[in-house]
Amino acid sequence: MAQISRPDGVTRDRDDLALSRIRFLTAEPVEPSRVRPAILASWRRSRDLKVAADKIELPYIRDPDTDSGLTRSAEPVLRRLHEQLDGQPMSIILTDQAGLVLSRRTADADLERHLDKVLLVPGFSYAEEFVGTNGIGTALEVGTASYVFGHEHYAEHLEDLACAGVPIHDPISGRTVGAVDLTCWRKDAGSLLLTLAKTTAEQIRQALLADSGPHELELVHAYRRTCRRLTGIVLALANDAVMLNDYARAVLTPADQAAVISQAAEAADELASVRRGPVAVRLPSGTEGRMYLQHVHVGTELAGVVVHVKLGEPESEPSGGRDLVSRMLLPGLVGHAPLWLRACHEVQTAFQASEWLAVEGEPGVGKLALLRAVQLRRQPAGRFSVLDATEAATDPNWLATVRSTLSENAGSVVIRHVDSLDNVQLRALSSALQEARAVEPVQPVWVAVTLKHTTDCSDLDRLLRLFPSTVEVPPLRLHLEDLERLVSFFLAKLGHGSQIACSPEAMRLLMRSSWPGNVEQVHQLLHRVVQHRRSGVIQPADLPPETQTVSRRLLSPLESMERDAIVQSLSDARGNKVKAAHSLGMSRATIYRKIHEYGIVGSAPEATRR
Repeated sequence: MAQISRPDGVTRDRDDLALSRIRFLTAEPVEPSRVRPAILASWRRSRDLKVAADKIELPYIRDPDTDSGLTRSAEPVLRRLHEQLDGQPMSIILTDQAGLVLSRRTADADLERHLDKVLLVPGFSYAEEFVGTNGIGTALEVGTASYVFGHEHYAEHLEDLACAGVPIHDPISGRTVGAVDLTCWRKDAGSLLLTLAKTTAEQIRQALLADSGPHELELVHAYRRTCRRLTGIVLALANDAVMLNDYARAVLTPADQAAVISQAAEAADELASVRRGPVAVRLPSGTEGRMYLQHVHVGTELAGVVVHVKLGEPESEPSGGRDLVSRMLLPGLVGHAPLWLRACHEVQTAFQASEWLAVEGEPGVGKLALLRAVQLRRQPAGRFSVLDATEAATDPNWLATVRSTLSENAGSVVIRHVDSLDNVQLRALSSALQEARAVEPVQPVWVAVTLKHTTDCSDLDRLLRLFPSTVEVPPLRLHLEDLERLVSFFLAKLGHGSQIACSPEAMRLLMRSSWPGNVEQVHQLLHRVVQHRRSGVIQPADLPPETQTVSRRLLSPLESMERDAIVQSLSDARGNKVKAAHSLGMSRATIYRKIHEYGIVGSAPEATRR
């Protein structure tokens, strides 16, 4: 196993982080930009739980259950990983859902002795309530993958370690049944640590699925077939289990998720012995739709029910322009691809938390449109001001305008293209933003900045420290399945009431474009088309010449998920295809083929160099 480079997320001055931890433990103020938000939140939980930072005292269970379904399914996965890491200074740890260590495999004697000293051994619990911030306990507490590096640990005896923990979910019920953690010396930690832990957790989940009974397997197979065949919300229900697809988790609030599950269970009982048909559904958010149920049997026994939900399509309203509007996640925006929905959700989350935000993405992806749509959804009567940093080069009063806008203390302020500013302008803007943040008005201003991509510029980095998180809006080539809805949406706007549509043949040509100008390029192209085709059906001959190049095809939802996983792994591996393939369990030949097939090369410039 090759040495892995230090991950971007934890590349920081070690002494700086150590000082921030000391300041936190001594009740002094901590600069939020110097500690990752997830770590700072965990430190606060640890302090509230009165966890000791200068010693490790853990409860001990003499005979933990090491013969459970989890341990039996995980054993061959962990054994193979241990063999692959033979000789590497890394420990592989399996815990139950409460953080109780069930097994530990370590190939390095020095690391093993250190883990013994800090009681990271079977029988002891590494839950956050006992140890504070750590890879195992924090991952189980927040319910998602977590890495903790060096001085980010709450307990000082763990500061020489780095660990990546990932919860393990039962493939049938979705419940958390345990966690897998990879721990190594801080000096050996790298970006692949978390990726490898995620891959291992997924392999254990697949092993749990393979070891399930016939009823559970039949239900899972039916659920997966439905996910492959249909788009939208898909869920599966059994007596004590619920499966919900990624699309449902992205577009439904927790309250809407609970309502869908409840109404699906009720409808399944009512329709168990009668003809299957659509069932009207209404969610707490006010969204309406229809629900289609499929009962799954093993022989004569009921294994469960698979449910497909179409939102925004009440039976009393025909499909068409109004239906397109009703399916909009945000006002004036369309799209259902997971990467796009994730960006929408993350921007909404930051807005609702009044957390300043940086939005990154290629030109034309819709950064400003997304911010404006969130404002319209959450505060339709609120003030929305847009300032363009490119004007600073020609307008000597631009910074004064920024200060004046920020001092008005109401609504939202978006500063576009901050990466176009020079170092002097960046420092001046940082000062203005710091001054605005220091003021505590009755209604604080919410600020977002947009940029094409982050750079190594220290002054830009200093500016971005004022913004706790960055949301990346994906280029259109990475959510190309949204193109058909975008075309329909733009034609409805550009047609000014005229009946104009795109033929399947013309749509196939549009799908083959790589769209380097992203959504804005689609809009401009259709604007040119409707200049000469004002009504009727757009044919291939109506399209400009650039649409005749670059082979593309529409991806299924499952293919989209695979593509997204490859893109994320390439990003985590800094474009190294070999490392990305390893983290995904693919051969190098397979990932090269998938990159070409899904058109990923343009999305990861560094990846093209290997």
